[in-house]
Amino acid sequence: MLNTNSEYLRPEIMDVLRAFNCENQDFLHYFSGSCGDFLNSIEYNGEFYDYTEKYKCDNEIEYKRLAKRSVKLAFYNVLSKFNGDLPWGALTGIRPTKLAYTEQEKGRNFKEILQKMHVSEPNIQLVSRVLESQRGIYKKGGQDLYISVPFCPTKCEYCSFITAPIEKTEKYVEDYLACLIKEIDSVKPYLKNLRSVYIGGGTPFVLSENQLSRIYAAVTDILTPETEFTVEAGRPDVFTDGKLRTSRQYGVTRICVNPQSFNDATLATIGRKHTSAQTFEAYAAAKKYGFDINLDLIAGLAYESLNDFEKSLTAAINLNPANITVHTLSLKSGAKLKENVKRLDVAGIAEMVALSRGKLTEAGYEPYYLYRQKYQAGGLENVGWTKPGKACVYNVDTMEEISDNIAVGANAISKRYFGSENRIERYAAPKDLPTYIAKTDKIIEERNQLFNLV
Repeated sequence: MLNTNSEYLRPEIMDVLRAFNCENQDFLHYFSGSCGDFLNSIEYNGEFYDYTEKYKCDNEIEYKRLAKRSVKLAFYNVLSKFNGDLPWGALTGIRPTKLAYTEQEKGRNFKEILQKMHVSEPNIQLVSRVLESQRGIYKKGGQDLYISVPFCPTKCEYCSFITAPIEKTEKYVEDYLACLIKEIDSVKPYLKNLRSVYIGGGTPFVLSENQLSRIYAAVTDILTPETEFTVEAGRPDVFTDGKLRTSRQYGVTRICVNPQSFNDATLATIGRKHTSAQTFEAYAAAKKYGFDINLDLIAGLAYESLNDFEKSLTAAINLNPANITVHTLSLKSGAKLKENVKRLDVAGIAEMVALSRGKLTEAGYEPYYLYRQKYQAGGLENVGWTKPGKACVYNVDTMEEISDNIAVGANAISKRYFGSENRIERYAAPKDLPTYIAKTDKIIEERNQLFNLV
C-alpha cells in the first residue's frame, strides 16, 4: 500500500510501481517543493531513500509537471536498485515523441531528458528515428476525421473496443448508419483544413458493399486530391472484390489488413475466424486496386515463441506493404484476456521487439510513429514502420496530438487542439450502441460546442 502526503502525485507513483510489479508492496512517501528544491523521501523495506532535485518554473502548471517528473525519478531510482532497469526507464507516458518535441520547441536537446529518465540508448535512438521520419509530415493545426464502425465478425481475446460479434449487433446496423451519416453531415461546416479521413472500428469491411458505399458517399464532397482516405478494412475473411472496388471508386487511398499473426493455431486461439492463407488472398486482392496497405502484427500473442513471431514478421515483410505496425500485447480494460490474466509475462517479448526493429530496418522500413500503453508486456511499445514516402498521415496526427480530431460514431473521442496553449480538450460519445442511437442529436450538439459550431 502506498501512503503519500501528496495525493495528486499518486497516479505518477502508481505508474512506476506497476512497471516494477510492486503496486501491492508498502511504501511511505513524503514530498516537499520549496526554495527551488523538490524533495522526495521514500521508506521501503525498512530503509529510507531521499531524492532531491532543483527546479525552476514560472507557473503552477509547470510546477506540477516537474513535480510529477521528480517523483517518478525518485521511485524509479529506488526500485531499479532491486529490480534492474526498464527499457523506457521512468518514462511512463504513452507518447515519448511528444516529450521530445516539447524539449526541442524549448531549444533543448531531447536526448538529455530521455537520458535523465533512464531511457535505454536503443530507445533514445528509436525516438530520434521517428522524429526524422516525420519530417515533412509533422504539421500542427490540421484536421482529421475519424469515423467509428464498431462491428466485427468476432471479438478477439485482447480487444478492449466496444465491438461484439456482428450476429449479436446486426439489428442496430441500419439505425447506426443513419445516425453516423447525420453526424458526418453535421461536422462538414467545420472541415476547412482536412488532412485525413479514417474509417476504423471494429472491422468496417464486415458491413455489406452497399452499407460501406453509403458511408463513403457521405464524405466524398469533403475530400481533396491531397486528403488521405484510410479504411481499416480489418480481417481478411470479410474482404470481397466488390468492397475493394467500391472503396477505390469512392476515393479510398489506404487499406488496413490486420492479420495480427500468420500462425493459424494462434489465430484460432485468440478468437479470429480466418487463416493465414486468407490474409495472403486479401492482401493480393487489395494490391490489385493500387491501395497503400497497412499491415498489423502483435508480438506476444497466445504463448507464441520467438520463432513463431519471426515467421509472421517474415511473411509481413515479404508482402512489402507500405506500413507494418508491430504492437506489443497489452492488457486492456474490457478485454477478455484481462479477465483471466492480471499481469503479462511473455517469454521472449523483448527479443521479439528487437528482432522486429532489426529485420524491418534491413527491409528498408523506418519507424514513423510510436506509442506506449499501460500493462504492456515487458514495458515495451507499439511502433509503426513505413517505406519511404508512405507514412500514414492520420497516425502521425493522432499519435502526436497536433491536430483537431473530429470523431463521429459510438465510442468516438473527439479532440480539439489548442496550439497556442499546447493543450487538448476531448468529447467522448457513448459506447453503447442503443444509447448512441437514441442520443445522436445531443451528441452532435455537445461535440459541436467543443468545435464552436453552435
